[in-house]
Amino acid sequence: MSSSVFFSLLGLSEEHSQPVGKKEEEADTNSDLCFLIHKKDAIENSYWFELFMDDLPLWGFVGEMPPGKNSENGKHALYTHKSINVKYNKDQIIHVNLTQDNLRPLEAGRTVDMTYSVNWIPTEITFARRFDVYLDYPFFEHQIHWFSIFNSFMMVIFLTGLVSMILMRTLRNDYAKYAREDDDLESLERDVNEESGWKLVHGDVFRPPSSLVLLSAVVGTGAQLALLVLLVILMAIIGTLYVGRGAIVTTFIVCYALTSFISGYVSGGMYSRSGGKHWIKCTILTASLFPFLCFGIGFLLNTIAIFYGSLAAIPFGTMVVVFVIWGFISFPLALLGTVVGRNWSGAPNNPCRVKTIPRPIPEKKWYLTPSVVSLMGGLLPFGSIFIEMYFVFTSFWNYKVYYVYGFMLLVFLILLVVTVCVTIVGTYFLLNAENYHWQWTSFFSAASTAVYVYLYSIYYYYVKTKMFGFFQTSFYFGYTLMFCLGLGILCGAVGFLGSNLFVRRIYRNIKCD
Repeated sequence: MSSSVFFSLLGLSEEHSQPVGKKEEEADTNSDLCFLIHKKDAIENSYWFELFMDDLPLWGFVGEMPPGKNSENGKHALYTHKSINVKYNKDQIIHVNLTQDNLRPLEAGRTVDMTYSVNWIPTEITFARRFDVYLDYPFFEHQIHWFSIFNSFMMVIFLTGLVSMILMRTLRNDYAKYAREDDDLESLERDVNEESGWKLVHGDVFRPPSSLVLLSAVVGTGAQLALLVLLVILMAIIGTLYVGRGAIVTTFIVCYALTSFISGYVSGGMYSRSGGKHWIKCTILTASLFPFLCFGIGFLLNTIAIFYGSLAAIPFGTMVVVFVIWGFISFPLALLGTVVGRNWSGAPNNPCRVKTIPRPIPEKKWYLTPSVVSLMGGLLPFGSIFIEMYFVFTSFWNYKVYYVYGFMLLVFLILLVVTVCVTIVGTYFLLNAENYHWQWTSFFSAASTAVYVYLYSIYYYYVKTKMFGFFQTSFYFGYTLMFCLGLGILCGAVGFLGSNLFVRRIYRNIKCD
């Protein structure tokens, strides 16, 4: 039974039963065979359908296989009757529910009559509370959810206290040595030769990093995504975005376009301060990096959906609208932000002058190498969002309505604080090892959080879901990859900006010349 039949019956105003199917023998042999193959495959793989009536969802399975039977017996049973109960308050639909019965064996040459009935039931529930029935309060407000928030909050207090205590004690001693006014040149030179650590790389710490254009683009994009996520969460808390179909996605796309000025401003200012000259290249990369990465993944998934004949395929008109929004709103705002950033915050303001000849980086132990620091940097941030990731994944892939955006706001703020603290510690250890390549290391140290989230998604796929087959697997990991790309860029930018402020702060108070 096609979805168009369901949509056509939803406007009925009386309870009745009417056959809407047809006899299989009336179809030609090829159609009959295709019907059986598709229905049997859907039943074997527990496919279910989703319909909407006045933005309220209806769910149901295609059929089932009786206990003790298997596909080799051909005992596939198809639900042949759909009963829809519609609760209404005056002229407003409040609740809809679908039940199915009349299982009939699915066999070639057998008559299959599909019927439906609609029953209208008055109710006193108000329109404002029509979505309450879809909110799984016991699941989302379980005590483990509250405990995870408390645990993450305690982690923040511990980390901030630890960072403040260790770094300020260490830096205070270093400042005392370098702030002595009565040392002559000879004693100062002797102290410097005897010392080792972050102070010795003051002439290289502000040296422009490799791939400056790319780093500026991802930092600007990450700053935009951080503001975007914060805005969407706040709008969801205030406006209950879960009520309308696609409201979150629409809000995300529109807000992304409107906040593109931020990405241009941050990347343009950073690129100019570091002495970059190819600002047009930086602007184009900043405006197109994340959207085109998502477009590439989405195009591949859309091709797969079209090949399988799935309704998950995005209509061509929708893609055109999204591209127009990017071309006429997002890109111009990113360009404007770059121009403003170059002129208002693009002047170099490094506390220490960069030496002409780069200082050689000494060999250090393996755990002080940039790759290890980067990989370990994402563990604690991932730990702070681990429980929330379970609820988010369950909402998205098990089709629960996520509504606890207050929890999400707290977890997001905790993630930002933990990311900054961990990245600052990693940057300090790297500089103390006399390695001044901290820019990309600080970015990847924070961005590695997304790597652990993706690894968790693999565990979730095999343990918590029953998905299998190329189509479901590709969509699961494709959408998860898009999410992790955004999360990695966001966390990486936050970590870099926090480390940048930290580095400028500590080198501002020492004698660099």
